[in-house]
Amino acid sequence: MDEEHHRQPGRPDGAQVRHRSATGQAMIRAWIAITIFLALGSTASAAEPFARAKMESTGRIVPGQQVLIDVDILVPDFFTSPPQFPLFDVPDAIVTLPDDRAQNMVETIDGVQYAGIRRTYAVIPEASGTFTLPPVVITFGYSQDGKPVAGETALPAVRFTVEAAPGGTASSPIFAARGLTIGQSFDRAPSSSKTGDAIVRTITIFAENTQAMMIPAIPSAAAPGLKPYPASPKLADGVQAEDRTTGSTRTETITYIAEAEGTFEIPAVSYPWFDVETQSSQLANLPATVVKVSKSAPATTGLAPQVEQTEATDRGWRSKPALLIAVAVLALAIAAWLSVQAYPWMRRKWGALREVRQNSLHQKRKHLLASVRRDDPMTIYKCLDDWAKSAGYGSITHWAATTGNQDAARETETLQRTLFGSFPDHPSLNRAALANAIRKAPKAVPSSHVHRHAGSLPELNVSSTAI
Repeated sequence: MDEEHHRQPGRPDGAQVRHRSATGQAMIRAWIAITIFLALGSTASAAEPFARAKMESTGRIVPGQQVLIDVDILVPDFFTSPPQFPLFDVPDAIVTLPDDRAQNMVETIDGVQYAGIRRTYAVIPEASGTFTLPPVVITFGYSQDGKPVAGETALPAVRFTVEAAPGGTASSPIFAARGLTIGQSFDRAPSSSKTGDAIVRTITIFAENTQAMMIPAIPSAAAPGLKPYPASPKLADGVQAEDRTTGSTRTETITYIAEAEGTFEIPAVSYPWFDVETQSSQLANLPATVVKVSKSAPATTGLAPQVEQTEATDRGWRSKPALLIAVAVLALAIAAWLSVQAYPWMRRKWGALREVRQNSLHQKRKHLLASVRRDDPMTIYKCLDDWAKSAGYGSITHWAATTGNQDAARETETLQRTLFGSFPDHPSLNRAALANAIRKAPKAVPSSHVHRHAGSLPELNVSSTAI
């Protein structure tokens, strides 16, 4: 039989098989190309804001130790209003948002350029255990296809474990910090005092990696023969030490009154704490101070009065001035008492009047124009935001839209791009044009404009997210 008779029915020959195979491969390659194109297109169009969080603290964490958590908010294009970083509650912990300057960043992720703003939370656990940050919502405004839109994202879950430190208990954990130092000073030499003298002792505690409100008080101790009068402590954060390290301080002032003659002792101070750097318990000490009190010299009297010739004249002469002096002293005492009682009220009234004047719309506008002339863009932004809200515009964006002034719209957008944008080649701020637009703006926005822009994106409080 020839070759044609040997072929099985319904089975294609080699040429047909190769033709169908090539056609199938071409279709597969086409589908792959289409899939890649659609994937790239969907990736570009699906660029959305997101948040990420990272814990700065590493190694062992003990109760009372400050745990710093960096939170980044990233948006495609640029921010039109900064993120609102809220405070939140964590059981058995204190959460604060230190008033530090926010950090700007620009990143390219999967071919998309993002603008980012970072703030750092400080979480101080008060007990041992596992802690998790709640998924709180962070709101902001950003540009999408050239239009400002409102955005929000949730705080990523951050979890860390706290172990009990040696030397502390569950109800009273030992104070944890780094680089703690303690010192004291006196306003006079304690070894040369007299009865009735006041000796002022000032104790200052400096510590890194903590906040002033977390530094415990000095343990109190009795000082026989010396009556103590402690003052309210002074707390300060962001203090720079002599070696240029930055930390927090607690300053306590105690005034001792020498009540009797003799030799006495101002007690020593032992201050326990846990060093998070060396992971060891430490004890900071202040030595005792000896106070020698001598008897005060008797008070000297004035000149003795001259005796008159007649006793009756002497009694009459001395009785009248004594009565007048007593009345004058009583009047001065009453006046002094009234002044002391009225001083807090007068101080509050004066402070309220000064605050009203400083917060007046005219004063804010004057301060804003001065800021436009000399300050940095972030200070100008905060002053402009404060003035716009006080004038009834609601936000900087509303003010620019309400005035209809091209300078206002252009310079407002330039200011936002300068602070929150991701483009390094944005135009520079024209301060003269912005000041001219502010001068031409009405003193207060009409109510119809307020309703018209009520649905627009609200400005967030930039004072809490200083750049």
